[in-house]
Amino acid sequence: MSQTRPGGWAKLRRLAVPALALAAVTTLPYVPAADPSSATDRWTALAPVSVSYQTPTGRPVKGNFLSYNDFHGAIDPPTGSGAAVNGTPAGGVEYLATWLKRLRAEAAAEGRRSTTVGAGDLIGATPLVSAAFHDEPTIELMDEIGLDISSVGNHEFDEGVEELLRINRGGCHPVDGCQDGDGFAGAKFSYLAANTVSRRTGLPILPPVDIRLVDGVPVGFVGLTLEGTPSIVNPAGISSVRFTDEVETANLWGGLLRLAGVRAQVLLLHEGGGQSGGPSDCTNFSGPVVPIVAGLRPEFGLVVSGHTHRAYSCSVPNSSGAPTVVTSAGTNGQLITDIDYSLDRRTGRFTEITARNVIAENGVRNPDGTWQQTTPGNFVRNPALVDPKAKRLADKYRTAVAPIANRVVGSITADIVRDNRPNQESPLGDVIADAQLAWTAGNGAQLALMNPGGIRASLPYATSAGGEAPGQITYGEAFTVQPFNNLVVTQTLTGAQLKDVLEQQFVGFSGQTSQRVLQVSAGLTYSYDTTLPAGGRVSALALGGVPVDPATSYRVTTNDFLANGGDGFTLLTGGTDRTTAPGFDVDALVAHLGGGAPVAPGPADRITRLG
Repeated sequence: MSQTRPGGWAKLRRLAVPALALAAVTTLPYVPAADPSSATDRWTALAPVSVSYQTPTGRPVKGNFLSYNDFHGAIDPPTGSGAAVNGTPAGGVEYLATWLKRLRAEAAAEGRRSTTVGAGDLIGATPLVSAAFHDEPTIELMDEIGLDISSVGNHEFDEGVEELLRINRGGCHPVDGCQDGDGFAGAKFSYLAANTVSRRTGLPILPPVDIRLVDGVPVGFVGLTLEGTPSIVNPAGISSVRFTDEVETANLWGGLLRLAGVRAQVLLLHEGGGQSGGPSDCTNFSGPVVPIVAGLRPEFGLVVSGHTHRAYSCSVPNSSGAPTVVTSAGTNGQLITDIDYSLDRRTGRFTEITARNVIAENGVRNPDGTWQQTTPGNFVRNPALVDPKAKRLADKYRTAVAPIANRVVGSITADIVRDNRPNQESPLGDVIADAQLAWTAGNGAQLALMNPGGIRASLPYATSAGGEAPGQITYGEAFTVQPFNNLVVTQTLTGAQLKDVLEQQFVGFSGQTSQRVLQVSAGLTYSYDTTLPAGGRVSALALGGVPVDPATSYRVTTNDFLANGGDGFTLLTGGTDRTTAPGFDVDALVAHLGGGAPVAPGPADRITRLG
């Protein structure tokens, strides 16, 4: 149920630049009916945070936010090492839907109206069941499970700005059409992108704000992605936009909302942090979100964050020194942040916010408290926790993609994990770099480099939903590891250029702002010491045991994301004689997995960390 709020909207239009203000939308949230069965269920929650701002002057208005972030098209329950949260099997859209309904019912029983919000990366880097249809299944499922508002994240731009706009407004894909045969209506929820600004018009490409009425009191939402998005998506797809500063943009729109009478504000921010004390502890909480919150107007009582894939519910001081609640629900729809709040009806401000992370459990518990498994690592799913409508929609796409996804393409000897060793090298990173080197041997490739952020999942030895034998890998599993459909390119670099590229892995050299250690193919070895000055951290660089000669030319393979300067590797754009291999990066991995004997985990010993 929704209705227009002309008074507040008219004020926003008068106060803002008219073209910008066209993006603001106001609706009333829908209040679902209570589910009586939820009252007796046992909840599994992580430690909450609670902040009180002021004593209400009268009867408070009570509300509820349910939030999640970094869903990444995780329609199917995660498998392997990522199948459980704190030991509890979790995730899968039909289970997420059930827990959202239960939490809404619990809030309704307390007289609280729920609004379901997201903090970006709903799509992009998605498994095949979503990616094969350009993530239309995920958008349809977000509508089905009741998402109301979300910011965009960096992965919303994986296929470029124009594709994001199509995903938002609907319509068939310009190349592949409507593959499911029944059209695509676009997102019914509000996608917000306040700091993604068109270079042509100077305006946000999507609405910057939304306003919801809670028992007559307005609550405002501003949606942002991280300003650093250009460095972590393919530059070719975002040339038409620029990404503005998070604090300046949030405060600009927060100020306009305040002038329109909106004193309770929520920032949906695709940027985050992490903590050293585990998912239930905010000890030493740090990360980019902390200085962002420190610069925010005090009206922002809540920041729903994401991007780091960490789970937390913490309190961080804003520009006034008052606490702002900062939350994140991890990734893959395995957690929901349940946020209760109260508003002062007279002032319109938050008086209290309490947040906790709830596990979207999907398993069957044994009498001793453990979880039933068919084989080690494969949890039994609980049919009593399935939402039938969400499952029906998900099954439509599962059935359509099954012939491709369940095709066995190769085999492995054991789990090949993407988790980095202390030297920042991973067994799966080795395997992918080796695969790309073999794929481009015909182009003269001598070594390959792989960005760790492009490795989205581990390769599990256990049987997956495809029903293949243990050790067999399906195309769907391989695609989940590398879902971006990047091209594989080979170019010529001198030994001096190669060393500089490796120096650019570390903050402070040639504009690099984040440490990202590239995964390397067999034969390439080197050492690094992060305690040394920028530009002098890499040593003992050798290929096949022979020191790399600064004046000699080498053929180097990467994906086109890196070759175009992604992840801050601008020096890779300086190569020459670029050639492009047929197919995509996932094709290289598939060929490697099916090329002969089962593939073993990489040794993860090609890079030596000295300090």
